[in-house]
Amino acid sequence: MLYQALDAHLAALTPLRLAAEAFQHVLSHPLHPGAYTPAGRAAAAGLELFERATRRYGKPEFGFETVTVEGRAVAVREQTVAEKPFCRLLHFARDLSPRRTDPAVLVVAPMSGHFATLLRGTVAALLPEHEVYITDWADARSVPLARGAFGLADYIDYVIEFLRLLGPEVHVLAVCQPSPPVLAAVALLAAAGDPAQPRSMTLMGGPIDTRVNPTVVNRLATSRPIDWFEHRAIHLVPHWYPGGNRRVYPGFLQLTGFMSMNLDRHLGEHMKLFRHLVQGDGEGAEAHRRFYDEYLSVMDLAADFYLETVRSVFQDHALPCGTMAHRGVRVEPRAIERTALMTVEGEKDDISGVGQTRAAHALCRAIPAGRRGHRLQPGVGHFGIFNGRRWRQEIYPEIREFIRRNG
Repeated sequence: MLYQALDAHLAALTPLRLAAEAFQHVLSHPLHPGAYTPAGRAAAAGLELFERATRRYGKPEFGFETVTVEGRAVAVREQTVAEKPFCRLLHFARDLSPRRTDPAVLVVAPMSGHFATLLRGTVAALLPEHEVYITDWADARSVPLARGAFGLADYIDYVIEFLRLLGPEVHVLAVCQPSPPVLAAVALLAAAGDPAQPRSMTLMGGPIDTRVNPTVVNRLATSRPIDWFEHRAIHLVPHWYPGGNRRVYPGFLQLTGFMSMNLDRHLGEHMKLFRHLVQGDGEGAEAHRRFYDEYLSVMDLAADFYLETVRSVFQDHALPCGTMAHRGVRVEPRAIERTALMTVEGEKDDISGVGQTRAAHALCRAIPAGRRGHRLQPGVGHFGIFNGRRWRQEIYPEIREFIRRNG
């Protein structure tokens, strides 16, 4: 009933939220005298914080309209290449003339509470020099029960299907959560001698072996039996959503967990927003809004996928222990020979500890040394390895060169 209670609570606050939004617009209007007084700006700032705290954050847009290629602006169109019940494969098609033979990259976005748009900065860096595809995972509460269930095996199936669709020239890049299933998918293709094996595989901040340098997240996953997670973390989607009565791990629970890890920092950021608004610092306030509009937009995960991931990746350590199987077939990373492997980690990552992603190299021992790479990025946390200045200026250039060396 927690899901229904929270939904009812937000619905009950809707009139107050709308009133707060209206008064905030009035108090901050240039023609209102109060907009130029400290008291008026403080009141407007408080109303905006209340409105944002009680808002339902929908799925953001990627928002790519143009990209600069060789010094000129080129239009970008989102194309749906494939559509499955729980995911659509998007292509950011660049209107290039003449056409370029840039490497194709499949970005496998995490299904861990946030939408694929969390990787907007990742895609933005790749777009000028690559044909970029991304897995746009569906919010489980929007998927009707009639579309079937979704588990970890389905996730791996989707990755395999997309790799086959894009062909053997593609490079795959997995950010965080998808690192184990992407590694499993490539291993299964390699063991079967499938021509769809990608040219390279880049794993970024992923939990390949969470026994290495365990974080708070890893310790939580092993501190309780899987039954505890099923009884405490799984809820039914309210019947008024398209996915009504589907069992899910709600996005709001994942968001609560993320925010509680750095609660002081998040509270401090909201106090900064209040000060920016009172001081009339529009640029600082807008930067805050952009970040938290994305960060607070969350999606529900299908219960089977969530529970199977907790058990396989975090409790049983099935992939590094050699016990992982996919639909009755053993997953053997040592079968990978043709696909180059690069791993990326952040020195201050408090979600996937240092060494957890690099562990993939020990598992993929048949890959030649010349087709491997690893980068430990100093001074960045989890989100800094795929977004922000360090990603653009230091990490991405190394990935770009790795992809081209192994094209």
